[in-house]
Amino acid sequence: MLIAQITDLHVTEPGTLAAGRIDTGAALAATVAHLNRLRPRPDLVVITGDLANGPRPAEYEALARLLAPLEPPWCAIPGNHDDRDALRALCAGQPWLPLPGPFFHYAIDHLPVRLIALDTLVPGETPGLLCDRRSDWLADRLAEAPGRPTLLLMHHPPHEVGIGFMDALRCFGTERLARLVEEHPAVERILCGHVHRPTLVRWHGTAVSTAPSAAFQFALALEPGSTPTVSDEPPALALHLWRAGQGLVSHLQAVGA
Repeated sequence: MLIAQITDLHVTEPGTLAAGRIDTGAALAATVAHLNRLRPRPDLVVITGDLANGPRPAEYEALARLLAPLEPPWCAIPGNHDDRDALRALCAGQPWLPLPGPFFHYAIDHLPVRLIALDTLVPGETPGLLCDRRSDWLADRLAEAPGRPTLLLMHHPPHEVGIGFMDALRCFGTERLARLVEEHPAVERILCGHVHRPTLVRWHGTAVSTAPSAAFQFALALEPGSTPTVSDEPPALALHLWRAGQGLVSHLQAVGA
C-alpha cells in the first residue's frame, strides 16, 4: 500500500500570493499533476492540514477547483489556518467525512493499515491541543482494533522539533496521547505537518514524522531565538510505503522531480 502525504498547502485567494511572493495555487496544481503521474498510483493521499491560508471562503473555492483533477482518493484534517465548517463543505461527498460534531476527526478502516485522523485545531490560535474529549475519542478508536497496524494523522507535532519558533507552536495536551501510544504498539507512525520541514523522532515507542510543505519551506533554524524565514527549497511531499512483514518505509520527493 502506498500513501502520499501532502501538507501545508496554504492556498490563497486567486490573484494573491502567500508571504507576498509565493503562488500557492500554482504549487498545488503542480503537486496534483505530480501525484497523478506517480506509478504505482497512491492508494490514498492524506492532506495533513493548513489547506487554506486565511481561512477565507474564496480560498476553499480555489481548493475545490485545484483538487478536482486529483485522481487518487484523498482525505484531509484541519490545520491552524483552516476552518472546520469550510473544510467540511470542501470534503462533502467523501466517504470518510466525519459525522457532525465539534471536531473534525475520523477513522479509515478499509485499507491494510488503519488511519485515525486527529483534529488538533484551536480556532484563532496557532498552537494545537488535544483536550480530554479528543483524547477520549482517540482512546475509543484505538480500543476498537488494538492489534491492527495504525497510522495517526495530526497537523501539529506532539513534541519539540528543535526549531525555536515551531516548538512554541506545537500540539499541547499530549500527555495522554503519549500513554495511549505506549499502550498500543500497533501505532506504526504519527504523520504530521505544520513544520514546513521534514523531521523524524522516536516518541513513546513509535515514530513521529513531519512532511515538507507542498507550497514552501521554512529555512532550517536550530539556533535559539530563531524566527521563521521562507527558504528557496522546492515544494515537496512524502511517500509512505507499507509492506506486510516489513512495516512503513518513507521517502521524500520534490514536486516535479
